Amino acid sequence: MLIFVVLIALSYAALMIAFLKGWKKLEEPMYDYEAPENNFSIVIPFRNEAENLPELLESLSLLNYPLERFEILLVNDESEDDSEKIIAECIENQPQLQLKALQNHRSSNSPKKDAIKTAIEIAQFEYILTTDADCKVPQNWLQSFNTEIIKNNPAMIAAPVTIEAENVKFSTAFEVLDFLSLQISGAGAFGIHKAFMANGANLCYKKEAFIAQNGFEGNSNIASGDDVFLLQKFIKQQLKVTFLKDKFAVVTTKPLNDFKKLVQQRIRWASKTSAYTSNFAKLTGLIVFIMNLTFSLSLLLGIFKLFPFPYFMIIFLVKFNLDFVLLYKASQFFNQESLMRHYIISSVLHPFFSVYVAFRSLFGGYHWKGRRFFQ
Repeated sequence: MLIFVVLIALSYAALMIAFLKGWKKLEEPMYDYEAPENNFSIVIPFRNEAENLPELLESLSLLNYPLERFEILLVNDESEDDSEKIIAECIENQPQLQLKALQNHRSSNSPKKDAIKTAIEIAQFEYILTTDADCKVPQNWLQSFNTEIIKNNPAMIAAPVTIEAENVKFSTAFEVLDFLSLQISGAGAFGIHKAFMANGANLCYKKEAFIAQNGFEGNSNIASGDDVFLLQKFIKQQLKVTFLKDKFAVVTTKPLNDFKKLVQQRIRWASKTSAYTSNFAKLTGLIVFIMNLTFSLSLLLGIFKLFPFPYFMIIFLVKFNLDFVLLYKASQFFNQESLMRHYIISSVLHPFFSVYVAFRSLFGGYHWKGRRFFQ
């Protein structure tokens, strides 16, 4: 038993320390942006986003970049609210924007992948930049990507995303801290040249590279993963991928503030892990799952004196301290240090949440955007 506990603790510690080193290796830009040279087709799938589209469209209208160098392609995925009306009004009121509304052409089990593919087929510019309809983009968003392309010429650029969180209650803080852990782990993997995770809410890639790799072919049967599978496909073909560690390139989204929706979202994310092609991604998922399962079981059994307390403390101290350092680094970058006051309670509950989501993702499907998906 002791050997197993120590082995799990050491494996988890090695993984988290690797992510920390990778995060540190990623250089933050000096914010001396290059003159605009590159052109972007911004692709945004949407379904019933009337509540969120006004803020997104406003943020896009404020982009600090030449209007002739970017277009906005909004792809409607069978919306049943006023989303199309809001977009039509924006097109009428802001004719200076190259903004187009498209209808999704369904051809697979993944509405979002179909929507992105629909837009790319008519995109006129060389770089595709995706985000989500419930997000807001920063003013220097395109400036930052343009500079990264000029300096490093990657085929794909992953960039940071965070959840808005001001004066939040614990349930929201729990959601945001969980999200921050994914962000810094994914970014840290880039830093050690083991990239396996990106977020489609802030992702840029060459259109020609997407076409050359046959887009999402090979995983179109999986509803989610428009970002992760594409990243892993680029890496497999030895295309250059980078992470843009720029505070002024951070895309923000809103918290779900609903535990059922949070569970469904995390199940959606977890359900694609079995299809990962990256061995490092699979190893990471396995180590994290076993650590969370061991933590949860040892705590429950320890309460009834069925598990040695010193063994639990080994697991607890390793996980508690390393997770704290990772999350504190992430909260500093995203200016969300105030969330750390919720860390103690969150650190105890999170392993149970993660294990629950992992098991749920193995059995059955999930609901998302008013649809039922099966894996």
